[in-house]
Amino acid sequence: MGRIREQELLDAAAVLGVEEVSFLDYMDGDLDQADPNEAIGKIVRHLRRVRPQVVLTFDQVGAYGHADHIAICQFTTAATVAAADPTYLPDHGAPHAISKLYYFCWSEPEWAITTRIDTRKWWPQVWRAISYHASQVSAYEKLKGLPPEFHKALWGVPAVLSRIQHRERRA
Repeated sequence: MGRIREQELLDAAAVLGVEEVSFLDYMDGDLDQADPNEAIGKIVRHLRRVRPQVVLTFDQVGAYGHADHIAICQFTTAATVAAADPTYLPDHGAPHAISKLYYFCWSEPEWAITTRIDTRKWWPQVWRAISYHASQVSAYEKLKGLPPEFHKALWGVPAVLSRIQHRERRA
């Protein structure tokens, strides 16, 4: 099942134009049981290699309470702080400060929302990408016969991001 889901993710990423996908090599469904220091270290190594300005992860409830999503949120949040610390795993690359860390969230109190991204023009790509995850959600099969207006409303809603961290870059 792990190989199937990895391929589904790679296929979905290709539809979305994602240039690189990295796996942490944990069993699906077991990330919440991972050694936090090990998982955070793996993410720190990746962040220091890629050196992104912005990082996006699941919100604190994992979108819908999924234990792996909650765990990756916690590990990623910790890793964005640790990646900037030169004393944290110095053999994992040069320190790198992330400018912004965002949580994808379905709904939040209005006061907590800092950024909205209107994704409506990309709903066909989003739907195609989601369709590749057939092993994870059998309900997607039922959605295939629905008219485009429904898909636009479902997959094209503006994404809501709650920014939890912002660091100004210093010259």
